Amino acid sequence: MKKSSATISKALASLVLMLATSLSFASCSSKTSAVGPDMAVPVTVARALKKTVPIELSAIGTAEAYSTVSIKGQVNAVLKEVHFKQGDFVKKGDLLFTLDARPFQASLAQAQANLARDKAQADLTIVQAERYKKLYDEGISAKEQYDQMQANAAAQQGSVHADEAAVESAKLQLQYCEIYSPVDGRTGALQVYPGNLVKENDVPVLVVINQIAPLYEDFSVPEQYLGVIKKYMAAGRLQIEATPYGDTAPETGYLTFVDNTVDNTTGTIKLKGTFENTDHRLWPGQFSTVALRLSEQENATVVPTQAVQTGQNGDFVFVIKPDQTAESRPVKVARTLGTESVIAKGIEPGETVVTDGQLRLIPGIKVQIKTAPQGS
Repeated sequence: MKKSSATISKALASLVLMLATSLSFASCSSKTSAVGPDMAVPVTVARALKKTVPIELSAIGTAEAYSTVSIKGQVNAVLKEVHFKQGDFVKKGDLLFTLDARPFQASLAQAQANLARDKAQADLTIVQAERYKKLYDEGISAKEQYDQMQANAAAQQGSVHADEAAVESAKLQLQYCEIYSPVDGRTGALQVYPGNLVKENDVPVLVVINQIAPLYEDFSVPEQYLGVIKKYMAAGRLQIEATPYGDTAPETGYLTFVDNTVDNTTGTIKLKGTFENTDHRLWPGQFSTVALRLSEQENATVVPTQAVQTGQNGDFVFVIKPDQTAESRPVKVARTLGTESVIAKGIEPGETVVTDGQLRLIPGIKVQIKTAPQGS
């Protein structure tokens, strides 16, 4: 019985080994057929183009208001009325705030009354001085009395000038009770509400206005590009494109400022571009992708960026040969511009490159083009 049992166990083991070997051969046969030379791999392709491309520097920029104005009170008065809503766009000269003007109207009336009184007194002293001059000339009045009348007239005339200045000051204080916008811009959050006492040059400010049309875009580039930028600036103004995060269409402006020193802590130079920003797409404090265009390169070979793959030996591209087989071609990428890569070496204009499906490709394998070549 023991011998019979051992024989059965050996037979079962042999059977299991035969089944495993059979399944292994079947699997290998299936895998071989999946990538065999007779099977075409579906791919998406595009043509390498010859075109003029910009030579530009890319950086991350931050939008900055063209001007920022903090509105403060210039007199001590109660805030009576606010003539805008928070976040409104206002024009230069628009009425923003009205303060209680009654104390300043009273001060103006008092100054005007003092002026009228002193003018009348000045007229009297002038008449008296002229009278004593005649008496002095006729030898009736003493020289001392004549001199005294002349001094009184001059002193009273000085009082009139002081009153006139007081009237102008009172008018100016009264004008400060109406606060107008000094710039075109957008208002921020209101800091003081009607009924509160506004103090001269007090904190917090009443409101902050940011001028956003035009608008600055601040960005920095490595100092090694400073010489190149200065060279191209000498030939004319340089164009800048700023694309806000989450957007695809760039806003166009021009380089208007190069800082007068290099930041030694970061090794960068600060630049500013000015944008008209009439549609308010750029917003103060918002981050954008900035491209500073220096020049243009003609007859550059360009392929879609997704066609470029990275391997152990560097960048490469799968090229479709006339016999519809794939060839792995090493390339040298000069730079990347958005969705396109400029190829310095390895691809000729007009060649067909694979843009999708590279993971299933090996050199020499047949391919099936899913869509017609684009950009031909």
